[in-house]
Amino acid sequence: MDIRQLKYFVAVANARNFTRASEQLHIAQPPLSRQIQLLEEELGVQLLLRNSRPLRLTEAGRMFYEQALQIINRLDQLKTATRQIGLNQRQTLSIGFVASTLYGGLPMLVRKLRQHYPELDIQLVELTSMQQLVALKSGRIDVGFGRIRSNDATVARTVLREERLVLAVAPGSPLGADASRISLKALHGQKLIVYPKEPRPSFADHVLSLLNDQGIRPSEVHEVREIQTALGLVSAESGMCLIPASARLRSDLHYRLIDDPGATSPIIFTHRLNDNAWYIDTIKQLVADMYAENPAWLDVEHNFFPGANLPKARTARAPRGRKPAG
Repeated sequence: MDIRQLKYFVAVANARNFTRASEQLHIAQPPLSRQIQLLEEELGVQLLLRNSRPLRLTEAGRMFYEQALQIINRLDQLKTATRQIGLNQRQTLSIGFVASTLYGGLPMLVRKLRQHYPELDIQLVELTSMQQLVALKSGRIDVGFGRIRSNDATVARTVLREERLVLAVAPGSPLGADASRISLKALHGQKLIVYPKEPRPSFADHVLSLLNDQGIRPSEVHEVREIQTALGLVSAESGMCLIPASARLRSDLHYRLIDDPGATSPIIFTHRLNDNAWYIDTIKQLVADMYAENPAWLDVEHNFFPGANLPKARTARAPRGRKPAG
């Protein structure tokens, strides 16, 4: 098995057609088919269902595709990193994020990274949690910060904290007259605004699942694309919205903490499985240091830490300007 065979297989799996894959690879179809056949013979399993149109992957083929994609992307990253070091260029770290993490710890984390590694070129890419999984496997991003749990076996996940949800209501709403905590059951029969509308699954599905688990039925559900639109509609008395506590963006709304223990939204750090790059442990360490500083947005009332797999905070500040290793 060699890298060329992996690339051939990934091309066929993406195109779901030998003819299209051969055109994309600029090789004839017979040698392409032969290489896939040799790959299957070496592995002793069938990777493709050739009698279907379009071609379909077997269960073993799906697993092999995911791993092959990671190997190819890691090889490309290795080439790029080696060239950068050899040519004395800046190393790039691409971070995927969902917008709501900008209201919590992400900006502080990025500042710490830039302070400790001023030669590092940090790129921030806004993506939904599900889009981050695809971007990680394709190599578009190196790490991600999202809010939706997934069962993708090729991606490693660390829950950094659970952030409590709050209910955003207009000042004129009957539910806005009180500042005390409120139960999710109070949303039964109310007009609810959720975001984002697409792509799904998303934070909207997380909220709707929380309500559905308790048999809570809003009278109406209005789906919008982003949190700013949702809160604007709340201000216009078009409904109410559940949001993470750190995302209380508008001062013209009332916010009531949800009293239900399960009404939280996780902050999840993701990276490729078995990725041992230097920045993985570095980011976890900086998050631990950041939490130890107890910033204002990390108040105990709105966050808790269910055994986050983070190192202990450092007692001494790391030296600035240390060159990233690899």
